[in-house]
Amino acid sequence: MRNLLNHAEGTLRVFLEFLSVEKGLSSNTLLSYSQDLKKFFLFLQKGRKSWLKAGEEDLIKFIHLQSRSGLSSRSTARLISSLKTFYKFLVREGAVKRNPASNLSSPKSWISLPKFLTVEEVEILLSQPDERDARGIRDKAMLELIYAAGLRVTELLTLKPEDLNLDERFLLCLGKGGKQRIIPIGGSASKAVRSYLGKARPKLLKKPSEFLFLTSRGKAFTRQGFWKLLRAYAKKAGLELKISPHILRHSFATHLLERGADLRSVQLMLGHSQITTTQIYTHVSRQRIRHLYDKYHPRA
Repeated sequence: MRNLLNHAEGTLRVFLEFLSVEKGLSSNTLLSYSQDLKKFFLFLQKGRKSWLKAGEEDLIKFIHLQSRSGLSSRSTARLISSLKTFYKFLVREGAVKRNPASNLSSPKSWISLPKFLTVEEVEILLSQPDERDARGIRDKAMLELIYAAGLRVTELLTLKPEDLNLDERFLLCLGKGGKQRIIPIGGSASKAVRSYLGKARPKLLKKPSEFLFLTSRGKAFTRQGFWKLLRAYAKKAGLELKISPHILRHSFATHLLERGADLRSVQLMLGHSQITTTQIYTHVSRQRIRHLYDKYHPRA
């Protein structure tokens, strides 16, 4: 079984390289696939079965086991996608003759409406950094920019100074799958970033760095580092909602649609490959309108 496990790990490594190079999947997606398949290999190992000889019934048993352990329908759908993609790859490479995952169907995922902040809550959050020192100026610029452009946290942290055109007020963003998109930014964000570049970044820069935003040690931010920073400001602002970088992205999209932006434009700014992904924000807007109607109409 030890040799089998080593062989599985080697195959998994080749599979992930295939997804990265040929499919252009993000590091976060690769991590999810890796975690799913490692759980699957461990499940088979306990049953003294080979992943090369696993049948459809083995896959179904594994999926049911994971589902009963509390896995959400969305995560279950991703797990099934991981298995289907993995075995499709094995068939392509000639490692297996039949694909035991070919008949698996994903559970219908319930629409989970994204949480978002109100405009007033965003204003309170963005006012929290103390701009009397370099760190506060930097934090103000980061918060303004991630909300102004609806960026994913990784997109924010991998920005380079040359990716921004503050005179024309837009930025060039490298998103999922290596896809580039141009996003306009507002006057407040442009002003905050300009202040950071002039007053704070030179003080934080310990040695040459390609990244726009730097820690107090002059290094690039980690995702965890930014999360910690954001949570601290949310707590300081007295926000009840458990804040995350993605909530600012949700807020960006929701606020645009509430004020009349068309769905296609919001899709392009968010970098969604399918407009159906963006449409979830129309559910948020309609739900909010329904709430306001029920609250204020005299005959609701």
